[in-house]
Amino acid sequence: MSQVPAATRTLRVLRFLASQPDPVPLDRIARACDLPRSTAYHLLGVMVAEGFVTHLVDEHRFGLGVAAFEVGSGYVRQEPLQRIARRPLADLVDRAGESAHLAVLHGRDVLYVLEERAPGRPPLITDVGVRLPAHLTASGRALLSGLPAAQVRALYPSAESFTDRTGAGPRTPSALRALLVETRARGWAVEDGEITAGFASVAAAVRDHNGFPVAGIALTYAVGEQTDAAPAATRLAREVTRTATLLTRRLGGTAR
Repeated sequence: MSQVPAATRTLRVLRFLASQPDPVPLDRIARACDLPRSTAYHLLGVMVAEGFVTHLVDEHRFGLGVAAFEVGSGYVRQEPLQRIARRPLADLVDRAGESAHLAVLHGRDVLYVLEERAPGRPPLITDVGVRLPAHLTASGRALLSGLPAAQVRALYPSAESFTDRTGAGPRTPSALRALLVETRARGWAVEDGEITAGFASVAAAVRDHNGFPVAGIALTYAVGEQTDAAPAATRLAREVTRTATLLTRRLGGTAR
């Protein structure tokens, strides 16, 4: 038996919530984690206060909170994924001829953790360590589209949750929901001029063995410079999806 039972129970609850496709009611958490209902209630109260769990009051359910995502993205930031991704990202740039980057979700932002610049291409804002609003970036949209709807609602509960850069992009929860539905149906994300005027990006999510989107891979290009017969976004999306699928498989995941 653990010498720190409270810690064991906390981790058990977090592991259970992480395994569920949607938020779950208190009674189910108590049964699954073999906890008295009162113990589960008080434990969840502390976890809500610390941001690791979100209480969806209207639904009488609990799901993972932003702090839990920060822990997960912290693992990604500690280099395992960057090391795995460095060579495939360079190969992607060689094939596409455009600059590529790897980003992880951090609250309502994406944090860029790896960048590979294409020779002769203009410098971008997506340097390593830069944060940008997730709902405006292709990488962020690829990641958000893979999250449960309840988690997206927790991140963007109201219009005040949205920031603006160029006057374009979703500004309300309903507009974001519609955009993410389109992204899921397409299979990859896109943004055009919503971060920097004159530049567009396409992105796809990298998933872990649980199917959770752990990173977004994107290609950014100058609008109007592409001369291929096929639309630039579609051509580049094929390449970025190919790389995301490769990294997903290396992490033990299954591409969708």
